[in-house]
Amino acid sequence: MAPVAGTHYLMGPVIAFAVVAGLALFLRWAYRSDPARRPPADDGLLTRVATLSRRESALALRAVLSDAGIRSTVRFPGPHRAEVLVFPEDADRARALVSSFPSG
Repeated sequence: MAPVAGTHYLMGPVIAFAVVAGLALFLRWAYRSDPARRPPADDGLLTRVATLSRRESALALRAVLSDAGIRSTVRFPGPHRAEVLVFPEDADRARALVSSFPSG
């Protein structure tokens, strides 16, 4: 039996929409943001020498390291958390300065 006259032209767009919607749902499921599936933070070439709870303290430590000729950067991985990173060749000198740095 033939489809009702005048409705056959709707089948193409309906099928296309269903395929796109199914693909969108699959991709949303496949790339959902699940904290347990995230890889650990990668420091790359840098070494973490200090983790501080205040942004100002981290920036002050970075200034101290800079005055000592040590290149450093600060990363803020979460609220109330700052990490100071240096290159591996400077890590021992940086840790010595960190140990004398008041973290208050």
